Amino acid sequence: MSASQTPDVPTSDVSPSDVPTLLVKIFGKDRPGITAGLFDTLAAYSVDVVDIEQVVSRGRLVLCALVTEPTVASQGELRATVHSWAESLRLQAEIISGTGDNRPRGEGRSHVTVLGHPLTAEQTAAIAARIAGTGGNIDRIFRLAKYPVTAVEFAVSGAETAPLRTALATEAASVGVDVAVVSAGLHRRAQRLVVMDVDSTLIQDEVIELFAAHAGCEAEVAEVTAAAMRGELDFEQSLHARVALLAGLDASVVDKVRSEVRLTPGARTLIRTLKRLGYQVGVVSGGFTQVTDDLKERLGLDFAQANTLEIVDGRLTGRVTGEIVDRAGKARLLRRFAAEAGVPLAQTVAIGDGANDLDMLNAAGLGVAFNAKPVVREAAHTAVNVPFLDTVLYLLGITREEVEAADDGEGDLPH
Repeated sequence: MSASQTPDVPTSDVSPSDVPTLLVKIFGKDRPGITAGLFDTLAAYSVDVVDIEQVVSRGRLVLCALVTEPTVASQGELRATVHSWAESLRLQAEIISGTGDNRPRGEGRSHVTVLGHPLTAEQTAAIAARIAGTGGNIDRIFRLAKYPVTAVEFAVSGAETAPLRTALATEAASVGVDVAVVSAGLHRRAQRLVVMDVDSTLIQDEVIELFAAHAGCEAEVAEVTAAAMRGELDFEQSLHARVALLAGLDASVVDKVRSEVRLTPGARTLIRTLKRLGYQVGVVSGGFTQVTDDLKERLGLDFAQANTLEIVDGRLTGRVTGEIVDRAGKARLLRRFAAEAGVPLAQTVAIGDGANDLDMLNAAGLGVAFNAKPVVREAAHTAVNVPFLDTVLYLLGITREEVEAADDGEGDLPH
């Protein structure tokens, strides 16, 4: 007779919540073979495994096994044997009697990712308290990365994702950490599309300002750019006004600007990891195809769209040609890329920093404001305020170890 069956009572008549169980907890210095040793010890008593949880922190192990209770006659023997086995390995054991499995988790499941640089105890306490204040319960905590930032993930149940996100966004801004809240489910690990802005997101520069430096009108262009990014000017009008200042530049300046573009720290790692994990990656920009096409080739991007500087007789005319990529255009392109990639819009991720990115960030399944203007941080699903673009990977539940494993994979992207 299995230990999970009550004598003289058919198994089908016993509710799982009524089955006597033992919680076996093992503490001590980690080493290979502990888990195997514990279950080999328990196997002698024909118990069934209900649940297992194990964590190792700084070389110290906590191993919990929830198992069905053996027959009354052998309970004392099991306890004595487990304690004896633990002592032989200089471990501590605790065995607690109870009934049934873990209590059911509450409705509403979310992953809460917290990024700190560093992550302090005060910040962690504030986030945990706010989760509890929304009615949420923290079921599990897992560290995703220890560098270049500390990233931890909370599995939360009992609170709906949208109100939890709103509450934690306020708390995160107050205590100075970055927090992302996404709904739990299989879609989180499904193939996705990630679309980024270019200027001040994928790269550290504003491309039009690089062109303006060669035209001697950098200050004038920067002033208009800043106003547009704050949402104070219509983007299309500001684009035409800035591009007009470039009229007469020799087309050879395009190669010079391409060589001056500086990728944001972590950009290569972000794209390389996403590509190796099967994601598709694209960029949309209010800048120019003369630069984004080059970035697409260099970085192995799947999609790229931007405005195009008109060049006639080897010189810039001060005009752009084709469809203008503005705020609405970026959202439209996100939808187009998603359709071409065969990815539902709910499984897209958009990353940007300016007011021109707001429609795209709101349209995506997850909108990430990257070192963004205040108006963008307030409107996006989540904000990242550290200077490393690859930290976005942690918001997707990708660990630093997985990033490094991807780097060890076969084949390299273009450099």
